[in-house]
Amino acid sequence: RWVRVAHPQLKPGDPCPQCSKGAVRTQPSPGIALRIVGAPPISATGYAMERLRCDTCGHVFTAPTPPEAGQQKYDPSVGATVALLRYGSGIPHYRLARLQKSLGVPMPESTQWETMKPLAQQAQPILEELITQAAQSPVIHHDDTTMRILDLRRPGSATLAQMDPQRKGTFTSNILAYVEDRPVALYFTGWQHAGENLAAVLRQRGAELDPPIQMCDALSRNQSPEFKTLLAHCLSHGRREFVSVAGDFPELCRHVLESLGEVYRVDAQAKERVMTPEQRLVHHQTHSQLVMDQLHTWMREQIDRKQVEPNSGLGQAIGYMIRHWKPLTLFLRQAGAPLDNNICERALKMAILHRKNSLSYKTLNGARTGDLFMSLIHTCRLNGLNPFDYLMAIATHPEAVQLIPKAWLPWNYPRSPTSSQRL
Repeated sequence: RWVRVAHPQLKPGDPCPQCSKGAVRTQPSPGIALRIVGAPPISATGYAMERLRCDTCGHVFTAPTPPEAGQQKYDPSVGATVALLRYGSGIPHYRLARLQKSLGVPMPESTQWETMKPLAQQAQPILEELITQAAQSPVIHHDDTTMRILDLRRPGSATLAQMDPQRKGTFTSNILAYVEDRPVALYFTGWQHAGENLAAVLRQRGAELDPPIQMCDALSRNQSPEFKTLLAHCLSHGRREFVSVAGDFPELCRHVLESLGEVYRVDAQAKERVMTPEQRLVHHQTHSQLVMDQLHTWMREQIDRKQVEPNSGLGQAIGYMIRHWKPLTLFLRQAGAPLDNNICERALKMAILHRKNSLSYKTLNGARTGDLFMSLIHTCRLNGLNPFDYLMAIATHPEAVQLIPKAWLPWNYPRSPTSSQRL
């Protein structure tokens, strides 16, 4: 929150009190003083209205409720705060309930859910619009991690009946795409694998568009035969295979890691120089193509000449790279192809943090609510926006959001002059 403080004696255009010749003008950068205070995550204010009773007729006169008390017990900011703590920072409902009780403002788990529920319903059209626009992205990253949903493990539950009996696990998938160069993080929790969730998103892709670049690891469940894509595999996954055995084969692994390090150095140069995808492709073809060709030849020689045991750790690392060489090197043939899937793996840390602190979701509906809030919160963070301000804007403008969801995407929504922005 920023408070603008005017000069007590001067205003723009006044004569300079120092030299009496010039006039003072407003400077673009103000003086800054910060006052930082601590507060409970959720605080409350009680209004005790005085009551007067006539000692003759018994009529009671109660002071009117002040306007600042509002019309609702729970301000929209409560739902935004709970959602941000729960799904943005991994704080389970029971921990927040325990903290709030100790601070004198009880907030039971059921109450926390009830304050978030309207916000989730209001934000649903925005999530649907994000999915539609993300489906048109030229590059799509995706990956998944395991996630428990307790209701799917309970015999006789309604949601268990929807699940394929052959399915044994549940997952949270992250699909990271771009809308006009703006990153969008989407989360999907259920029994579907990352490839199936990707197919569900791509069903909304325009038929006239070229196949997107699909960046993922080499697991078979990441593939979907329903849609044609330009498959790219994560070079970091291949690199990790050698890092894990570097202690046993230091010299040979050093050669591979230094070669891959050169490729990443070339990619860093492209980012520093803000190259277009086409310029970056030429840059890699000029400086990385020879490095990768020599590395591929060297790895083939290690296996063909039996200099490395194929079943050893190093042999398996080399075998992984050779088997997936074509998708691992798509960045040498296709403009815009990324080197790795690290941005998606970082996005999955939100789901992993939730799993670490809360262990599971209780129901499929709760999982979908978590997916919605994690999608909006992490998309805000990726774009350098304040997620609390954004959730508050949604909570306080439900009709406008329903009318034109596209106007309320994280980078489009109207910002309040009191929101936490840079001066």
